[in-house]
Order: sequence, then C-alpha cells, then structure tokens
Amino acid sequence: MSFMKHELAIDLGTANTVIYQNDKVVLDEPSIVAIQSRTGNLMAIGRQAQLMEGRENPGIVTIRPLVSGVIADFNAAELMIKGFIQKASGAHSKLFTPSYKLVIGIPKGSTPVEIKAVRDSSEHAGGREVYLVYEPMASALGIGLNVLDPQGNMIVDIGGGTTEIAVISLGGIVASNSIRVAGNEITKDIAEYLSRQHGVKVGLPTAEQIKFKVGSVLQELPADVEVPEPYVIRGKNIVTAHPVESEVTYQEIAHCIDGTVHKIEEGIQQVLNQTPPELYSDIVENGIWLAGGGALLRGIAQRFTDATGITFHVAEDPLKAVGRGACAALKHVSHYPFLMR
Repeated sequence: MSFMKHELAIDLGTANTVIYQNDKVVLDEPSIVAIQSRTGNLMAIGRQAQLMEGRENPGIVTIRPLVSGVIADFNAAELMIKGFIQKASGAHSKLFTPSYKLVIGIPKGSTPVEIKAVRDSSEHAGGREVYLVYEPMASALGIGLNVLDPQGNMIVDIGGGTTEIAVISLGGIVASNSIRVAGNEITKDIAEYLSRQHGVKVGLPTAEQIKFKVGSVLQELPADVEVPEPYVIRGKNIVTAHPVESEVTYQEIAHCIDGTVHKIEEGIQQVLNQTPPELYSDIVENGIWLAGGGALLRGIAQRFTDATGITFHVAEDPLKAVGRGACAALKHVSHYPFLMR
C-alpha cells in the first residue's frame, strides 16, 4: 500500500480558509459547507457551498463551522477540513491514506477546549503531525518580521471573527488581546444600516461585497486614497417587498461601522497599556503592522495612527499573512519554540 506524506500550512479562518503547500497557495475558499439535512452527508464545500448560502431548500443546510475564529460545529468543521485538505493536496485515491504534517493558525484567545477541537478535527482529517501557532505570531512571520529578535513588534490582525492584537519579542507573545469583534461584525453593521436607513433588506454576502467596494473608516479620505464611487444596491423594500434600488456612499459606511471600529481601537490601546516600556519604545520606532481582511478597509491605518500617535503600516497582501507565516513555520518546526504539538 502506498504511503504519502504531505506538508500543508493552514489558515483556518472564520470567513476564509487558505492552504499553502511548497510556498504556493493551493486553496483559498470560504469557510462554509453545504450538508444534506436528512443524511448529514456533505454536498459541497467552499466556493460551491457559498453559492448555495441564502438560497437553500429544506433539504440542504449551509453551515459556517467557525464562529469568532473557533470551531462551533465540530462535525461540519471536520468535514470541511478533510474536504479542503483533499482538495489542496489532490489526494482523492481510496487506495491509501496520506499522512499530513500540518501547521494551523488559531486565535490567541482560544480556550483549551477550542484548541482540542482544532487538533482533533485536523487529526481525523489525516493530520499525523499537527502543530498549532497563534495567529498574531503567524502574521508576524508572514509579514517577514524576525519574531525571535529581542526588539518588540506589534501586530493587529483583523480577521472575520476575531481581531488578534499582540506584542511579540524573543519568540513569545508579551502582551495580547483577542477580541471577538472583527470583519463579520462590520458586515452585520452594514446590513442593519441598509435595512434601517434605506429600507432595503440585503443578505450578508451582499453586505460583504459593499464593505469591499465602498468600505471606509473615515468620513474624509486622505489624498493618497482613491475615493470609491457610490455603490448601487438592489433588494426588496422591507415594508412593501417591492424591488428597490438605492445608492450607498463610503461616508455612510464610515458612519455605520464607527462603533465597531472604535471597539478595535480600544483593544489596541489596552495592549499598548500592558506593554513594557522598552518594548513600547521599539513599537513607537517601528510602527504597528496591520494584517487580515480588515486591513483593507480604506483609511484604517490613518485612523489608528491618529488614535494612538503611533504609525500603522498595512502588510503586503494582508489577507494571506497568517497563511504565509504558517508556511514559514512549517519549514522550520524545530526552530520555533512557540509551535504547539
């Protein structure tokens, strides 16, 4: 019987799962599954399942197995991880079970029970050697920072379900905050605002699209940021159920998401307050790095810079920072003491 070993680095995100193999992205799909209600059998995962979301008939249920960065539905998570690993590695043969060496990013605020759920799901999906790494540490590696250096670095990773804030020095996390306020909350803010102010009912996938097209955290954008055109929304009027068309501007989005963004600001300030003076001076000198999908919101670096007095930098390709970092850790598992077996 053939025996194969695959090495995969996984960013298991609330909104998206990214898998790297040999420094290449081999999978980048929404973290969602579609299951037959009666049998519990898997029908579709990822992009295919997302197309069914909000359009299901009674025989189909779509599930997002991760909520706030942690596994909320163990069975669905296991089906999703297994399906994604098979898809990423091309291992569809029934003649052998490949053995996987995995490095998986998890939120810093994960409880022992949540950590065990990720480990168990990964092992049931074929992981023979499973290492876990906290997301802010993976982000720092993915950005290209020397995490083993004594100099302090600070990361703010705004994902789908959690915002991970951490100060890193000498291969460890010195001060951190994992808050369950992130991209999904911002998407909900937008959907609720459109319902309240425009009288239009939109699903979360449409609200997510609006976030990317016209999302901003500032009412006035700096000169170096391109001003987006108003977004035309088409939906049904919540009173009459008639079709309706309305325009939404970036200023409106900045207004409706302000409270959620302010909670992230408070989380950043809490970590800065916990930071030892020597590391704080390093951070002032180096600036703070932004990663995750939330880093793509227009004006976010400027807003946080104004709020803290410390310069914020947006990482290159911030959505993939955790995946790239997990990939870097996978190559040198014995080199990094912070990896958890």
